[in-house]
Formats: sequence, structure tokens, C-alpha cells
Amino acid sequence: MRQMKPHRIAMWSGPRNISTAMMRAWENRSDCTVWDEPLYGYYLSKTDLPHPGVDEIIAAQGTDWRSIVDRCAGSPPDQKQVFYQKHMTLHLLPEIDRQWLSSLTNCFLIREPEPVIASYAAVREAVTLEDIGFIQQAELFEYVTRISGEIPLVIDSKEFLLNPEPMLRSICIRLGLEFEASMMSWPTGPRESDGIWGKYWYESVWNSSGFSAYQEKPLVLGSRQQSIADQARPYYEELFQHRIKPETQIC
Repeated sequence: MRQMKPHRIAMWSGPRNISTAMMRAWENRSDCTVWDEPLYGYYLSKTDLPHPGVDEIIAAQGTDWRSIVDRCAGSPPDQKQVFYQKHMTLHLLPEIDRQWLSSLTNCFLIREPEPVIASYAAVREAVTLEDIGFIQQAELFEYVTRISGEIPLVIDSKEFLLNPEPMLRSICIRLGLEFEASMMSWPTGPRESDGIWGKYWYESVWNSSGFSAYQEKPLVLGSRQQSIADQARPYYEELFQHRIKPETQIC
């Protein structure tokens, strides 16, 4: 096995994707520690949005974005080699300096807007385009591409769930890491690494022990929700063209 150097992986997603399940997979590696949505508390403190458990989240995470990004750009905790960070693109507010991103391997997890909106609205009915992070994700993708000089890793959640193990193997190869079979399953229930907001958002992951097989589900969106999906789709499609494709997976 080749010698691995420390890796700081930032997985940028919008809400209601497979981001928590993906975090579970990485945490189940022998060499990895994870951090769940480091900037959520700061985001809520600045936006005053009525998210479930808002006061509890802010109290738990603090609001000093500078100290948070310093930790993100620092050495992996617990003497691990891999530091996997689950980030929401909407949490990276404009006033937060972006220079620290150059010290991370930035990856992008995408999902079609219609199922994102349907899932999000089940918890917070008054969903907006800003809430689901598509614009922010496209802007961040452009920024990371510019500063790195290369196209970052893009993973489409639907295509991932159709072939999870081959996709994880490809992702690990792309990131210069060995694949570990332990990434494919995990114990049910909450983990200490889960954000304090898990009780509002993570029920399906807590009940899972691995990646659920992809199933096409009928979606019924109201006219306002469909309008938001239509606005979000061009940003999704912009990143979708750069995704890892099934035919390029390495098994």
C-alpha cells in the first residue's frame, strides 16, 4: 500500500442530498475523522432563518468563522490521515474569506433540484432558491476551478446510488486514497460526530446501515416549488456535465 499524506477533503453539497450517508461512509474508514457542517451555526446566526433547533445549534457551534476555517485548514484531528468535512454550500456566506479553500481538496455532491425541494419542504415548507444552495454551489465550483487550475471532483447522487461501490472506488482513486470495504456499511443510529441538528434531519440515515438502492419516486411539487426547481436546474446541469461518469468507473 502506498504511503498516504494527510488529506483534507471538503465535500460541498446542498441540503437533502446523500451528504450524511456519504459522511458515514468516510467516517467508517480506519484512517478518517469527519466534521459535520462546521459553518452551520455561523450561517444561522447571520441569517436569522427559523431552522429547527436554531438556538441550540448556534450555542453548540459558535459563530467565529475564522476559528472554524482555521480548524478546517489544519491538521486532521485524532492523528488521522484523512479529515473529511461535510459542508453545505449555502453556509459559505459572502463575508467568509475563501483563501483557506486552497488548502483543501474540494469536491461537489449534486442532486437534481426536484427531489431536493420535495425532501426539504417536508421539514421546512417555506423553501426558497437560496435555501437549497444551487447558485452557491455553482459559484463555488467556478471559484475552486479557477484557483486550482483543474476541474474538481463532481459526484451525482443518483448515479452514485446506482453503483455505490464502483463509484466509491473511483472517488478514492481520484483522491489518491486506498478504497476500504468498510465504507460500504455502518452501524445504525446516531453518532457523536452528528451535528446537534441530527434529530431534525437525520432520521433516514440513523435507520440505515449502508447506501440505500436508488428508487425513482413520484414527485408532486406545487407551482411555486416547481418554479424554484426550474431556476435551480441550470446550475445543477452546469456541474452535472463534469460528474464522474459510470462508464469511467474503475471496479
